[in-house]
Amino acid sequence: MPLSFPFQRGQLVVVVLNAPRLKIWGRILGLETAGIAVRGIDLAPWEEVLALVNRGHGDQVALDTRFFPMHRIELMYLDEISSGVPSLEQVFKDRTGLDAMEFLADADQLRRKRR
Repeated sequence: MPLSFPFQRGQLVVVVLNAPRLKIWGRILGLETAGIAVRGIDLAPWEEVLALVNRGHGDQVALDTRFFPMHRIELMYLDEISSGVPSLEQVFKDRTGLDAMEFLADADQLRRKRR
């Protein structure tokens, strides 16, 4: 029986990278055998990110679009509720009042939405 692949374009994920070790929270833009393209943020300053966004300074967050080659990816998991622990998406919504998918939208998406 073939396994279904749960990682699809547009889903929120956490990507754990090696060399150097980073945790990135973001939205999948593309996933291929060469690697993954993600629009997201480094999770190291998570509390600072939430505080900036909550104060209306989301434009100061280091939000970017990056490609990570597959050899750097240690693991990746969906941003979802696990064992009663809320997803990062839900924490973001609860702490900032904003929709994570909107916050992580790229410039093209924002332009299309404004039309």
